[in-house]
Amino acid sequence: MNTRDELDDTELLRSMLTGDEEALVLLYRRRQGSIYRFAYQMSGSATLAEDVTQEVFLFLMRDGRLFDPNRGSVSSFLLGVTRNYVLRKLRGEQVLTSLSNDTDDEVPDNQISNEMSPLDDLTRAESIESVRRAVLSLPERYREVVVLCELQEMSYGEAADVLGCAIGTVRSRLHRARALLLNKLGPVRAEPSAATVKSARCFA
Repeated sequence: MNTRDELDDTELLRSMLTGDEEALVLLYRRRQGSIYRFAYQMSGSATLAEDVTQEVFLFLMRDGRLFDPNRGSVSSFLLGVTRNYVLRKLRGEQVLTSLSNDTDDEVPDNQISNEMSPLDDLTRAESIESVRRAVLSLPERYREVVVLCELQEMSYGEAADVLGCAIGTVRSRLHRARALLLNKLGPVRAEPSAATVKSARCFA
């Protein structure tokens, strides 16, 4: 095995910033999949996702020194950049206002029910397309937590790093997003299908 493959993302980024092209290639191969999936699941557009993926790595080559390891992982940093590019495009290249200043009321842990994820409540009759449409119809602040926590299976902490907000805000938004999804997808009509849930998580 190439010893470079054993380097973590921060080490690869550090090497890339010194002009190491192989480090860039390895970092691209390692992270482009999650960047593309996030952009696609947020937008529903393969073309937009491809464009954003390229733009994110161009940004990394140009402004990679903005990464601060004390504020999170390289993966979270890249998804945060991806989020900004996606939202700019979805808003027609309008000036992006930081969502980290949103004043969502945080829901205390003891008030968050242990309901199953709406993606886990899907019935055999629900198609992946129904799930995709339901997720894409959510307001941005709810869609992004569903994509990160449900589809990309990130922890609340990792999602908070990407979004630049408190963990409690992620919990609050996800709680509301689940309620919206359940309403959009309708009542459960049969036993949940594990295969359908797995497919839903990978619809990109």
